[in-house]
Amino acid sequence: MPEVPGMRATASAPASIGNVGVGFDVLGLAFDAARDRVTAVREEAPGVRLGAVSGLVTSLPDTPGTNTALAAAQALLDAMGAEFGVRLSIEKGVPLSAGMGGSAASAVAAAAAVSGLLPAPLATADLLPFALAGERISCDPPPWDNVVAALFGGLVLVAREQQGHVHRLPVPAGILALLFRPPVTTETRAARRLLRPEVPLRTAVEHSRRLAAFVAGCATGDVALIRAGLEDILVEPQRAHLLPALAPLKAAALGAGALGCSFSGSGPSVFAWALADEGDAVAAAMDAAFRAEGLAATAYRAPIASPGVRLEPA
Repeated sequence: MPEVPGMRATASAPASIGNVGVGFDVLGLAFDAARDRVTAVREEAPGVRLGAVSGLVTSLPDTPGTNTALAAAQALLDAMGAEFGVRLSIEKGVPLSAGMGGSAASAVAAAAAVSGLLPAPLATADLLPFALAGERISCDPPPWDNVVAALFGGLVLVAREQQGHVHRLPVPAGILALLFRPPVTTETRAARRLLRPEVPLRTAVEHSRRLAAFVAGCATGDVALIRAGLEDILVEPQRAHLLPALAPLKAAALGAGALGCSFSGSGPSVFAWALADEGDAVAAAMDAAFRAEGLAATAYRAPIASPGVRLEPA
């Protein structure tokens, strides 16, 4: 189908750390160590089509029912009553099935790129329902944590899904997010099926205590509170068997001074927060622990105040 000259927009969205350990389905953290880039080209024929795929993968599903980027684009076009179609080219910088929000990054970047083709592009917050429609292809109902992190950047709290009430939390300066991705994959749907529908009251209370401490620590800049709260006793124990190296890895990270360490999203990637001047020591300890378990993991790092989605220069 011929391209309408000059009618293109490119957006990029970061990886993300879903749950941030203690905040299952409540907290998401943008992680700018990797980004997906989506270029939307306006075409005369209605509908959404897949263009070139590059980066970490060179092939992706090519229908809106199987591809989060295409689904987000289609949802936006339908809602806007657009009389044109788009072709999306996707550069994958965020790994898939790694616990780094790879499907959400594509959906968010696609929504922003297609919005850039409109006569009046939408505000960032108005892209949320379309990005969620895309993420629904990966997991239904769609988890909000990776989507809001990739969209808004920084540390984001999902206060209420029903009202779409999300809030970007303040974060203290001088803290890094470290992440190690082992050479295995975890499928989000399968990881969620492992979770029990009920937990003991004591576990719920202790989990609430840690979540409250972590959020309060971020809001006030109290590193001691962050350290006290950054421990997942609710979900991580139910998934720990997915990565047998998790226990020694956490012990190594905490022993080197990490503020906390847990799965990134549903894993298998593992993240830690560390003070900037202790980041190298924590990273070295995590790398050594992975290698001791026979796993050569890919290392990433980014500030916890990472930016969210953005339109790229033409």
